[in-house]
Amino acid sequence: MKQLWAPWRMEYIAGLGQDDDCIFCQKPRQDQDEKNLILWRGESCFAMLNRFPYNTGHLLIAPYRHTAQLAEISERERLEFWELVQEALRALQVTMNPDGFNLGMNLGRAAGAGIDAHLHLHIVPRWNGDTNFMPVLDDTKVISESLEKTYRKLKPEFFYRNPDN
Repeated sequence: MKQLWAPWRMEYIAGLGQDDDCIFCQKPRQDQDEKNLILWRGESCFAMLNRFPYNTGHLLIAPYRHTAQLAEISERERLEFWELVQEALRALQVTMNPDGFNLGMNLGRAAGAGIDAHLHLHIVPRWNGDTNFMPVLDDTKVISESLEKTYRKLKPEFFYRNPDN
């Protein structure tokens, strides 16, 4: 039997159920955007890389306000949220040239949300042929680029809304 090493997953596995604070509330409060993989901060929403991605470039968009209900976000939050989705798609297209995207929200635990108390949207870049035998036979996904390299590639692309650039 062959082994595929993914030691970075242990941080996620070991932390399940141990952090009472929501990552979408906790991470933006810290002044460690690169460490927390926060790509962009707006007035009411932010974008960050998923630390445990389904594919290279997997982003998360979330409002700062802690709510699980899409119907509860304000008009201002909704506008910025969807503008940020468009900006993220543009940045991913420019830097990674994917063939398509999966966008999704899992609203509620029964819908598959790992973090069901804070609304967030997943953006997963996809390439023709990016699925192979690994997820089918071994329930394993191969990520082809480090999170740090992906962060450094994407961060400057959020230029028109990013006050640091």
